[in-house]
Amino acid sequence: MEKNIKLVLVDDEQLILEGIKMLLSLEDDISVQHMTTAGSQLLEYLEQLSPDELPNIAMIDVQMQPMDGFQLVEILKKNYPELKIIILSSHYKSSVLGYMVKLGVSAFLPKNSDRKTFIEAIETVHRNGVYFTKADHEMLLSYMNTPSRKISLFETEETLSNRETDVVKLICKEKTNQEIADILYLSPRTVESHRQRILDKIGARNTVGIVIFAIINGIHAIPKTV
Repeated sequence: MEKNIKLVLVDDEQLILEGIKMLLSLEDDISVQHMTTAGSQLLEYLEQLSPDELPNIAMIDVQMQPMDGFQLVEILKKNYPELKIIILSSHYKSSVLGYMVKLGVSAFLPKNSDRKTFIEAIETVHRNGVYFTKADHEMLLSYMNTPSRKISLFETEETLSNRETDVVKLICKEKTNQEIADILYLSPRTVESHRQRILDKIGARNTVGIVIFAIINGIHAIPKTV
């Protein structure tokens, strides 16, 4: 039976890869589709796949050589926008968190996380698109409120209209464009226009960015599962 959640793993430490694979091996709905110690090798692997064969989630270490996790995420987000990304890091800092949120990363996991947290994060990202803990929320707020930081995480020159806020709330509830259109009595094309306008206004790259913007600004509550 094919598993619904297909992962690729990238970490320059082979023992970390083997440990995560073993940790996930007993899960009924999660499979490790591919693992590698280099970002360039992951890109080569993905290029060989058809759209139907692509993984759902990539779990990526930040500190790698010669291509680090930041560079790899930028390429993946450009070439595979539907691929959800979970960052693994031993250096769990607000500056790293803030930068990766801008890129549209779905979750951040310290390497010393326990098995339950690993599984919960993967399942929540697959289901909701983002795994965003209260600790992440507090760290981002601290990052944004640092006096020396002149630019906010999401650069909003314009405020969202009431209609755009309604669309954001429904996006956070995982509604499709058609479902949002039906609820708000709009056409799907109008909803798509609103979605793009929201992305442009807040400076986000994808739906994950919209969800995190909504959480930070109190538009959407952090899911109880996280």
